[in-house]
Parts: sequence; structure tokens; C-alpha cells
Amino acid sequence: MSVAKRRLLAVTAVGLAGACAQWAPATAGAEPTQETPTEVASAPTADVLHNITYRARVDGVSRGATVTYRAEGDQLQLATPTMVPGRVFEVNTVLPASQTANLRLSIDWPYSANLHCEILIDNAVVAKADDFIAPRVTPQREDPDYGSLTCQAPVGGIDDITPTEAPAPPPPVEAGIPPA
Repeated sequence: MSVAKRRLLAVTAVGLAGACAQWAPATAGAEPTQETPTEVASAPTADVLHNITYRARVDGVSRGATVTYRAEGDQLQLATPTMVPGRVFEVNTVLPASQTANLRLSIDWPYSANLHCEILIDNAVVAKADDFIAPRVTPQREDPDYGSLTCQAPVGGIDDITPTEAPAPPPPVEAGIPPA
């Protein structure tokens, strides 16, 4: 075997051993070291994320429906769905407990409709609103929120949405005696 081949083989073996060493677990030395107290560093606590579901519905004849909602990463998202009576716009996101979940539903002038919005946090309805937007002959320039409906709820405001104890059963009704 020539000298060049031996060098190439040696370099390849060293490179292969170095590459494999990255996958092998590190081993401790045979000599015990001085004992030092160990402290477990606590990881910084991140905000717990909650599942948020926004629902919006427009019952009536309207055009130009706009839905604005808070999404993950402290972003405001805008959607312009085609809303026909009975159709529900629904979107899911996650928010930390320190945020406020909010949704704004609006329709264009001169249309009128019933507006409905809901916010669910971890599958529990925490905010619900309904409003009727009456028809107007002229646009409401003095009220920029005319034609819109807003729902909002603090995400961390709900610690435990399940009841702690079951409600008491109603007293038994005796025959012939009406309940008090």
C-alpha cells in the first residue's frame, strides 16, 4: 500500500471516528470529582396557551361583512367572508393567558342585519353578543362603530370553567302537593 493511500485511510478513519463521537454518549471519568451541591435551575415560565374559537354570524341581507380578530403572536387578522343568513364564520387560534380575545364584526352601509358573535376559550362560551343594525338613509359619520358588533373576554380570566360541585337535586314532589 502506498504512503498516499495510508495517509488517506488514516485521515478518513480519524474523520469517521470524530463524526461518530458526536452520536456516542459522553462518559464520565473514572476518578470521582469533588462533590458540589447541585441546583436545578427553574425554566422561565411561559404563558400557558389557551384554545380560542371565534364565531360570527350575520342574519340578514348585507354585503361587505368584515371580521377582525386577535390571533396568535399578538396579531390582528382580517377576514371578509361571504355571509348569507345562517352561515357561521368560525376560526380557531391560541392565545396566552395574558391576552384579551376580541372579535369585531361589521357590515357595510346601507345594509341592515342581525349580528351575532361568540368567543369560546377552551371550548367554553365566555362572551356572546347580539345586535340589530337598523337600515339608515345616510351613513352614520358621527358614529364610526355603527354597523359593527364587538365581543371580547380576558383569556386568563377563567381559571376553572368546570363547576366545583354538582348542584343540589330538587326536592321530591309529593303527590297532590305543589312545590313551594
